[in-house]
Amino acid sequence: MKKTTLFALALAAASLAQAQAPEWKKLRIGVEGAYPPFSEIGPDGKLKGFEIELVQAYCAEMKAQCTLVQQEFDGLIPALQSRKVDAIFASVSITDERQKVIGFSKPYYNTPARLVAKAGVKLDATAAGLKGKKIGVQRGTTHEAYAAATFKQSEIVRYGTQDQVFLDLKSGRIDATLMDSPAADFGFLKKPEGKGFAFASAPINDDKIFGVGTGVGMRKADEATLGKKFNAAIDALQANGTFKKLADKYFDYDIAPRTK
Repeated sequence: MKKTTLFALALAAASLAQAQAPEWKKLRIGVEGAYPPFSEIGPDGKLKGFEIELVQAYCAEMKAQCTLVQQEFDGLIPALQSRKVDAIFASVSITDERQKVIGFSKPYYNTPARLVAKAGVKLDATAAGLKGKKIGVQRGTTHEAYAAATFKQSEIVRYGTQDQVFLDLKSGRIDATLMDSPAADFGFLKKPEGKGFAFASAPINDDKIFGVGTGVGMRKADEATLGKKFNAAIDALQANGTFKKLADKYFDYDIAPRTK
């Protein structure tokens, strides 16, 4: 009798948990809006960019109604933890350090980091090669973590947004910036304000710090439900060509996640 009762209670608890599990028909997605070509504010005041289109495609695939919530990058994880958003879609690299705090989907894109400086300047991306240089980075990014860990003989200058980094780079207050290569290309080098600047180093990959790619951030408790939905959507858009179609609209090189 006791075993039967416990079994019945276990079944009831499992059914209740299943009933209470969120269906994720409505989602609040945290985005940055200041990281072109991935996300930015257009002249009409609306969000646009590769990640904005991509997350909308994922939401359509998941049949979810998604509301995009703009937030500065270093405030995205606190917004997730305080339940102001349900997921983060803002070029967040999947790293061991971040996985201690939040959960992730599988990677949906991958690009290397590079140094940007005045045209004609070639920099050796090592501690000795950047000795005495001022390197600008966006606060809270893997580029900040890499610069702090690697360029120990440099002055690391931290900013709230990448646009602030560009302003100081152009004015000469810093010598270079370390950032994601497509964001540097489209957000600065191909714009009028980027005239006279260029990539100053070879591509930099470091799985330990930069991670294995960019993923959708979420609370750890939601990985089994929301993570499963995003993973299925990521696979579906890779398989049906939607990801490539969107990526080709913005990039003339492959940014698909690396396969093991």
